[in-house]
Amino acid sequence: MHLLCIQVEDYCFECCVGVFCFMQLHGVRVQCINIGGGVGEIPDGKRLRIALQHIHGIGRSRARQILAELSIENKLARELTGREAYSLREELCRYMTGHDLHNQVTKDIARLMEIQSYRGIRHSQGLPCRGQRTHTNARTWKGKAVAIPGKKKA
Repeated sequence: MHLLCIQVEDYCFECCVGVFCFMQLHGVRVQCINIGGGVGEIPDGKRLRIALQHIHGIGRSRARQILAELSIENKLARELTGREAYSLREELCRYMTGHDLHNQVTKDIARLMEIQSYRGIRHSQGLPCRGQRTHTNARTWKGKAVAIPGKKKA
């Protein structure tokens, strides 16, 4: 088994043993399993169906579908065998997840803005794209409301 420990400071260190990673900060221990292949890490102490949802691009239905295809029971992530971890890694590589998915969405939005479609214009103006009401809502998109002097009639 490969053991790699990096001492950063007296109170912070990271340790990797095979596919398992442990990080300790000021006495708080964070454990995760590095799936590898650029997919990411899943929490160690959660069941697989929930742990897989921590990967960007994997939701409830996709996590259930992956576990059904691999015929892996919904056990704790730390109880995965090496063979199951390898097959899970191979299955997750079939889907666009993580950084690749984020880059693709960013490129799609940039293309919409470049061709000046309705959705692209709404993105560039910082307004909702899916037909939501903007007269009184959409504060997340539009920013904090600014009072206009003389607008309110007494």
